[in-house]
Formats: sequence, C-alpha cells, structure tokens
Amino acid sequence: MPDRTPGPAEAASSPEDTSAPAEDTGAPAEDTGAPPADTDSGYRPRSPKMAAAVALVAALVAVVALMFQSSGGGEDPVADAPGAAGSGQAAPSQEEAIEALAALARRDPDDPLARGAVDAPVVMVEYSDFQCPYCGRYALETAPELVERYVDTGLLRMEWRDFPYLGEKSLTVAVAARAAGEQQMFWEFHHAFFAAQPSPNSGEIDTAWLVELAREAGLDTDRFAADLDDPSLRERVEHDAREGQQIGVSGTPAFLINGHPIIGAQPTEAFVQLIEQVLETAS
Repeated sequence: MPDRTPGPAEAASSPEDTSAPAEDTGAPAEDTGAPPADTDSGYRPRSPKMAAAVALVAALVAVVALMFQSSGGGEDPVADAPGAAGSGQAAPSQEEAIEALAALARRDPDDPLARGAVDAPVVMVEYSDFQCPYCGRYALETAPELVERYVDTGLLRMEWRDFPYLGEKSLTVAVAARAAGEQQMFWEFHHAFFAAQPSPNSGEIDTAWLVELAREAGLDTDRFAADLDDPSLRERVEHDAREGQQIGVSGTPAFLINGHPIIGAQPTEAFVQLIEQVLETAS
C-alpha cells in the first residue's frame, strides 16, 4: 500500500487558500472519473439551505484537513474542497449546515448500495472510490467493526455514494459494482474487490478481471457482463459524483454521519466516537 493517499491537492495553508497545486493522482487531470460540477446533470441542491450549506461544509473540510495535517497524519484526501462562491446566500449556522447535509440520506428500502435498517437513528453516507487505497483500508479494517457493532444492532444505516475521482478505471469499477447491485450483491462485490484491490491505475482492471471477480463473489456472470454496458448504471454513478462535488468533496473517503463530516480513513475509534455522540443526540 502506498505510504500516502494518491489524492488531489494537499491541505491548504488556510481555509481560504484552496489554490494548492494538485498531486499526481495517476490519472490525467482531464479524466477524473467524476464529471464537472457545472455540467447539466439534473442534480441540484435539495433546498436553498442545502445550497447555502456548501460554503460552510467546504470550510469545515478545510479546517479538518488543517487539523489532520498539523497532527502529522498526512492521510487526509479531502484537502482542497471547493466552496460555493457566488451563491449570494448568507452562510448558515453549523447546525443548519449539518441539518441540510443529514437530508442527503436517502433511506430508500430498495437501495442495493445501502445496508442497515431504513429507520436506523444514524445514517452514514460514504463517498468512496474503489481504487482509493484508503477507501480499501476503511472497507477492510473499520467497516466490519461498525457493521457488527451498529448496523447489525439496528442503530446505523450505511449508504454508499460513488465518487470515482481517480480516473476512468474508477468509473469502470463503480459501474461494475452497480451491476452487482442489480443482483442485490453490491456488498459481496464490494468486499471481493477491496480484498483484491490493485494499485490505482495499474492496468490490471479490465472486463475479464471484473467478470472473474464477480464469479468469485457468487454473481451470475452472464447477467453481470451484460449489465456492464447499461448506460443507466453509469448515469447513477455520475449523479453520485456530482452530489459529492456539490457539497465540497474532492477526494475519498469522505463521510457524513447524520450530516456531521468525518474526513479520510480515520481510526475506527474516531467513527465510534462520532456515532456515539450522534446516538446521544438522536435518542
């Protein structure tokens, strides 16, 4: 595993300074996998409050990035979050921003990319890239503990959002995972992929590799291969990516726990602490 995340820019020197040059992600700058935020995607913030929350979330992300950088962690991949300049709206309070971000939880009982009770008191939305090594670390080391402790006991719902910012191969895998989801086996594919995760943009990922992975995960490979060409799956991936960009996500993993942001592959205890705090408020 690389000794640092192959993400975008390092943390800015202040919350206002978001012009730091990007690191080499292994993908061309023009091929990020996540479409530009200003494309005609059909996605819009859900409310004026949501639009106003964007600027504050960007500031929160920048502050967290600075705190993490100053602690010497060096693992924060969401360091250069875009703001909402020109929105013309007053910055909301922190409580209003968190409330607006919490509204991003979909709680769709038919969502194959979610696990946990629909009515769980806490929802954790995860913006993730299948090629991101730190997403792999979270998926293999932290997520299983959270599932056992909170999801299986009905306290937490996890909702996946695609944010394929490391290039075209990230988009390819995201579509493949959606194809697995068509068989209600997204999480089986998710686990199989992260258990075998290649280095970002190493050239290992192609259709044959993905089909073999799907076979090992127990999927119907004929149906899986056919669904890889379903344009609606790519559209759903791109929608999630635009949603993430709207709230200031620029790398992965990034999480919202009932609207409270937690950035990067933090230690399991950081997730536990925030979930417990939110549970106290929700009770």
